[in-house]
Amino acid sequence: MWKEEHKTLTRTFKFKNFSKAFSFMTQVAIEAEKLNHHPNWSNEYNVVIINLSTHDAGNIITNKDRELAQAIDSLLEDAG
Repeated sequence: MWKEEHKTLTRTFKFKNFSKAFSFMTQVAIEAEKLNHHPNWSNEYNVVIINLSTHDAGNIITNKDRELAQAIDSLLEDAG
């Protein structure tokens, strides 16, 4: 579930292992390129933390962020 914190949409994803986490990040990167909107994220072993905000709009949450969040969620639905 995405949370609104400090003017960002934030979500933590936990996977079975590093390979699954990295594969997910690769899929997110492809979606981000399609939307020309890129996340601020981190990865440690099997955990990926994604923070979305729109820098061009003054680092606030915009429709671009919500659209990318929805695309990211659909990656998980497709995998499920």
